[in-house]
Amino acid sequence: MKPYIGMILCATALLAVEAMCMLMLPSYMADIVDKGVLPGNIPVIWRNGAVMLFLTFLSTAAALITGFITARTATGLSNDLREAVFNKVLWFSNAEINRFATSSLITRTTNDIMQVQNTLMMAIRQFIFAPIIGIGGIVMALDRSVSMAWIVAIATIIMLGLCAILFIVALPKYKSLQKLIDRLNLVTRENLTGILVVRAFNTQQFEKKRFAEANKELSSTALFVNRTFAFMTPIFTMVLNITTALIVWVGAHLVSAFRIDIGDIFAFLQYAMFIIFAFLMISIMFIMVPRAVVSAERIKEVLETKSCIHYKNNPLSFPTDFKGTIEFKNVSFRFPETSSDEENILNNISFTAAAGKTTALIGSTGSGKTTILQLLLRFYDVTGGGIYIDGIDIRDIRKEDLHNKIGYVPQKALLFSGTILSNLLYADKNATEERIHKAAEIAQAQDFIQKKEGAYEANIAQGGSNLSGGQKQRLSIARALVKNAPIYLFDDSFSALDLKTDALLRAALKKKASDKTMLIVAQRISTIMDADQIIVLDEGKIAGLGSHSELMNTCEVYREIAASQLSDEEVRHERCQL
Repeated sequence: MKPYIGMILCATALLAVEAMCMLMLPSYMADIVDKGVLPGNIPVIWRNGAVMLFLTFLSTAAALITGFITARTATGLSNDLREAVFNKVLWFSNAEINRFATSSLITRTTNDIMQVQNTLMMAIRQFIFAPIIGIGGIVMALDRSVSMAWIVAIATIIMLGLCAILFIVALPKYKSLQKLIDRLNLVTRENLTGILVVRAFNTQQFEKKRFAEANKELSSTALFVNRTFAFMTPIFTMVLNITTALIVWVGAHLVSAFRIDIGDIFAFLQYAMFIIFAFLMISIMFIMVPRAVVSAERIKEVLETKSCIHYKNNPLSFPTDFKGTIEFKNVSFRFPETSSDEENILNNISFTAAAGKTTALIGSTGSGKTTILQLLLRFYDVTGGGIYIDGIDIRDIRKEDLHNKIGYVPQKALLFSGTILSNLLYADKNATEERIHKAAEIAQAQDFIQKKEGAYEANIAQGGSNLSGGQKQRLSIARALVKNAPIYLFDDSFSALDLKTDALLRAALKKKASDKTMLIVAQRISTIMDADQIIVLDEGKIAGLGSHSELMNTCEVYREIAASQLSDEEVRHERCQL
C-alpha cells in the first residue's frame, strides 16, 4: 500500500468534501421550508436553492474523482500483488510448490487478489465516507432536535447489534470459502489434465460425483453467506422505515406543541437516513472484509514463505576455463516435507561424471535417478554431503550461473503454446538459425518439422497437445541442445522414441556433442549400453558402477534389468563376450 498512500490521502480529502456537502444540504432545505416556503419569501428560496445546487455539483465532482482514484488504487495494488506472487513462485523450490499445491497457488494469484481488490475499492470509500456521514449526521441531528435523539439512539443500537451478529455468523464461513475454491480448482484441474485417463477407465460418473461434491460444498457455503447478506438489507430497510415513521409521528406532536419547526423535521429525517445509510455501508464491509482478510493472509503466506534453497550473499563464479566435471560426495537426501525419522531417498551417493563423458543412471522405479538430477539443478538441496562442479560446491554458485551451464530435458516433455521456433528459442532467444537447425538435426526432429505447414513457424498448442509423444520429446531435446551448454541432463528423455530413432539420436549426440558432459537417466539398457560410465541405483544406494560389460559381470541388479529387457540370445552373447 505504500506507493498509494498519496492517492488514498487525496481520496480521503475528497470524501470529506463530499460528506460535508451532503451534510449541509438538509440544513439549507430546512431553511427553505421555514424561512422561504412558510412566510412566502421567494428570494430565500432562490438563494438557498442555488447554494444547494452548488453543493450538489461539488459533491458529485468529488465523488467522481474519488471513484477514479479508488479504482486506480485498487487495480494498481492488485497488479502489484499478482506480479509479486508470480515472481515469488518463480523462485520457489519444488518443496514450496508441493507445499502449497498448484491449484491453491492459482487461486491465490487470481481469486484471492480479486477479493482484496474489490474490498479495497469499497473500503477506501466506505471506511472513510461512512464514519464522516454517520458521526456528522448524529451531530447535525442533535443540533436540530435533542428531543428526538432517542429515536436515532435506538436505531443505532439495533444496527450495531445486527452488524455484530452478521460478523460473528459470516466470518467462519468466509474463512472456509477460499479453501473450498482451492478444492474445486484442484478437482477441475485434475479432471482436465487427466481427461484421457478418465475416458480410458470410464470413470466419468466418478469424476462427476467428485466435482458435484466439491461444487455443492462451495455453493452451499456461498449461499449461506449470500443469504446472510440478503437478509441484512431488508432488515436495515425495515429499521429505516420504522425510524422514518417514528420521526414523522413524534415530530408532528412536537410541531403541534410549537417545540420544533417543520423544516427541522425534514432535516432531522434526512440526517437519520444518513446515519442508517452509514451503518448499512459499514455492515456491507463487515460482510466483505472477513473474506478479504482471509484472502490477504493467504497471499501474505506466499509472499513471506522463504525457499528452502538458500543462496549466499557473495556467491562464487565458475572459472573461465570451465570443464564441467561433476562430483557427488557422500550425498544423502530426504524431502523437506518428510519427518526427520523417515528414511532418506538417497544414501551416501558418490561418483564422478568426467567432463566430456557420458554417465548413465539406471535402476528400478523410485530408486532416486530423477532426484539426483534435481539435486544437481538445486531444485532441492542435499541433506548430507555435497555436489561439486569443477571442484566448486553448487551451493556457493548463483542460481543463474549454475543453470546457464546446464541444458535440461525433463522427464515429461513440456512445450509452451506458440510455435516450434518460439519453443526452441526458449533456451536461448539469441540463438542463430544455424544452431537451431543443428539442434533439431541432432534431436532427429528436422524431418517432421519440415513436413509441417510453416515448418519452424508451425503452431504448437498448449502443452504440445497437437504433437505426438515422440515429437514432443524430440523438440524438448532440441530445445536443450539450442542452449549449447557444457552440461546436459536427460531425464528418461528417450522413452517415447522408437529404437531406431533412439539409436540415431544417441549416435548424433556422441558425434556432434562429444565435448559435453552428459548425465542420462534411462529405463532401457539399449539407451545406455555405450555410455562411458553406468551407475546402477537400488533403493537410493549405488548398487553398481562401471561400463556395461563390467556391470554384466559384477552387478546382480544390472543383470536382472538386462535379463528383463534383452532376449535370452542377447544375454547369452553378452556372457560369452565376458
